[in-house]
Amino acid sequence: MPHSGRVGVLLLQLGTPDAPTEEAVRRYLREFLSDRRVIDRSRLVWWPILHLSVLRTRPAQSARLYQRIWTTEGSPLAVITGRQAAALEASLSAAYGQRVPVVVGMRYGRPSIATALERLTAAGIDRVLALSMYPQYASATIGSSLERLFEELQARRTVPAVRIVPPYFDDTLYLDAIAVSARESLDGLGWTPDHIIVTFHGLPRRYADSGDPYVRHCEKTMALLTSRLGWTSDAVTMTYQSRFGREEWLRPYTDETLADLARRGARVAALCPGFTADCLETLEEIGITGREHFMAAGGAAFHLIPCLNDHRVWIASMTALATRELQGWLSVPD
Repeated sequence: MPHSGRVGVLLLQLGTPDAPTEEAVRRYLREFLSDRRVIDRSRLVWWPILHLSVLRTRPAQSARLYQRIWTTEGSPLAVITGRQAAALEASLSAAYGQRVPVVVGMRYGRPSIATALERLTAAGIDRVLALSMYPQYASATIGSSLERLFEELQARRTVPAVRIVPPYFDDTLYLDAIAVSARESLDGLGWTPDHIIVTFHGLPRRYADSGDPYVRHCEKTMALLTSRLGWTSDAVTMTYQSRFGREEWLRPYTDETLADLARRGARVAALCPGFTADCLETLEEIGITGREHFMAAGGAAFHLIPCLNDHRVWIASMTALATRELQGWLSVPD
């Protein structure tokens, strides 16, 4: 029998600046780059670099990039994640015959995880299902978000029961949603790509060497998607993007791979399955800058396959993922 309290869902997302301005980006980067799970260097070494160099130069550069993708509604990541939450709430509420609140908690920026928990508490929620919007586990994403969630909870006098949706990098629900949305995007092109780039966010190589399962999760996702979509191995390359700093990151690098394909005059499509919502790293880094460099280097055609966003199949998959983890807390009425 399900219990008689109230259940809510918390979508954990990485975060975004409040505005495409130097000041807002500096606030965001200060929080992001102060996270020990993101930058694990000694504070004695990293703090001077962060405050005397990075936060003086990078905010203006990043703000210009955000300005290229900002919408009238705000940051694409925030807008899309908000739509995902609203659609998931409507779907779950309809399935269970009662309102199931779904709120967004950003690891960095607003709405924060603390704010999200306050919203759930105000709604009378005493059981929380946390669903990370990162399919593949990395300490810097899922690990960091859960750490912050637990920190916020331990400071409260009344702590709700919490369940965590496991990483779903190899889950049929997630893979099928990507396959459907990717096919729809490619079918509408009017041309056939010679090569597909499957690009994931990068990670310092030593993080993976230290035991982070991220590479294994990405490789499994890549293999399962390639099989599902019927792509041949010689027509697909898995790469890593968004490296930062001078140390070695996971290879091959997306920008170098695109440059090589451009020199061959290839027609390329890029898929970003590590992101469930389009953001700076997909829309600007791949869709604008990546495209510009690719075409300037001799590429014949370039297409960015949209992320899952609020695609109907992904909302249905999110609903199924949540429903599976809510067993015993909620039941579908007869």
